Amino acid sequence: MEIVVIAEGLKQNEFHDKGIAEGVKVQFVTSLESAHTSADAYFYIMAEETIQENKDAIQQLNGIVFINAVTTTLDQLPSNCVRINAWPGFILSKSIEIVAGDNNKEAASKVLDTMKWEHNFVPDVPGMITPRTIAMIVNEAYFALGEDVSSKEDIDTAMKLGTGYPFGPFEWSERIGLKLIHQLLEHLASQDARYQPAPSLTKETDQ
Repeated sequence: MEIVVIAEGLKQNEFHDKGIAEGVKVQFVTSLESAHTSADAYFYIMAEETIQENKDAIQQLNGIVFINAVTTTLDQLPSNCVRINAWPGFILSKSIEIVAGDNNKEAASKVLDTMKWEHNFVPDVPGMITPRTIAMIVNEAYFALGEDVSSKEDIDTAMKLGTGYPFGPFEWSERIGLKLIHQLLEHLASQDARYQPAPSLTKETDQ
């Protein structure tokens, strides 16, 4: 199986560190222009905001495309795309979240099984499951911070000790990037006010 990974430095490193099964040939490129169009599958792990400007080029790839689309749903993507949670660090998770239409589900599983990557199909909603959950946890932590409930360090410690999470909410925000979390919350808030970003989170994002 031949796979082309369209990604930049950190994302290429994460993909490599995830592990590549024997018999899978991987080509790393940093742009769609550098990707040949006859691979078995593609991983487009560039910034999500670049998807719309590159839709035509993505559609022309002759294979299934696993695309970094945490917020963007399938109806906004080319028909050969499968959504993947490629927020920083999440490709390295034991099992990755993906969203596929009925036309791509079997092919997506075949590719990931060949790569020996565990995966879970999740609903086609903005934020999938894990990003949406973590974004809400981070948001609540920023509400608490804005109300002077405690410091970032103490809130992180309390969450890790109380829930067994590997990271506290502010540690998550640093690993993922506050901008990505804020973008998802704003998108979700347009449909549900519960996701309205905390003022302190918005202020820090704008700094």
